[in-house]
Amino acid sequence: MRIVAALGGNALLQRGERPDADVQLRHVHQAARSLAELVEAGHELVITHGNGPQVGLLAAESEADPALTVPYPLDVLGAQTQGMIGTLLARELMGRLPGRAVAAVVTHTEVDPHDPAFQGPSKFIGGQLTEAQARSMETERGWTTARDGDRLRRTVPSPRPVAISEVPVVRSLLATGTVVIAGGGGGVPVIRDTDTGLLRGVEAVVDKDLTAALVAEELDADALLILTDVTHVFTGFGTSRPRPLLTATPAQLRVLDLPEGSMRPKAEAAAAFAERTGGLAAIGPLDNALGILLGTTGTTVRAHADGHAAHHDLLLLGKEF
Repeated sequence: MRIVAALGGNALLQRGERPDADVQLRHVHQAARSLAELVEAGHELVITHGNGPQVGLLAAESEADPALTVPYPLDVLGAQTQGMIGTLLARELMGRLPGRAVAAVVTHTEVDPHDPAFQGPSKFIGGQLTEAQARSMETERGWTTARDGDRLRRTVPSPRPVAISEVPVVRSLLATGTVVIAGGGGGVPVIRDTDTGLLRGVEAVVDKDLTAALVAEELDADALLILTDVTHVFTGFGTSRPRPLLTATPAQLRVLDLPEGSMRPKAEAAAAFAERTGGLAAIGPLDNALGILLGTTGTTVRAHADGHAAHHDLLLLGKEF
């Protein structure tokens, strides 16, 4: 079975942790065990990952560097995080899978230059700003900012991914038995010049979960596993009685009241993959990827509901579909 496993941001850093290298190494060590079990069970594996804290850190460092006339653009910073996170994952997986080739591929994600996201930047990046700092950056660098809690933060466009440039390369590597790390951080955002066909980087970030779904679709993957820090998608999230959802259809997922900044994009990515391919999508705990695949944990998403579990989950949803 060909599997795309998407690592959530918690795979490297958990909320409140310092972005030190040793902290990230510790988390990667734990994630690699779960991922290696999929390969040991005989499956082909492609791994995608987030990069939010890392690209924010690099952006802040670039902005503060007096040696630079202007900070590095986000597409270049995104590529840097792919290399950094890719090497951490590759080394751990090589250690757990002796004799197995592992490759991290710098991946470019094409976006539509007319995507409405470019007119309404909404993705937070970087640290908190005071009112004065925000106004200064808006004037000097043309930033847009928005309130995140009691402070302001920079916002950038987050266009939808439309194509993955390195799919043929990844296919070739999979054919040789290589474990591939690709699409990190949603991929390096690029647009294609209609006259020359050349790719050009854009100042944006692409949602990592939507990119994972597109990578899985373009690779004809059998399954998309979205690995995170919860055991299931929950109904009644944020209430006194949250309940785990065992199975769901795309329609059922989309009516749930899920947090926009965390579970909502994961649910949409799982729904999109199941809907467009008929394959298996699932959302579940980072430390038990094989269990998610086998259906012993996590929320399984299929294009059509079936069986007792689906009936059970309809009752939890309190809706008829």
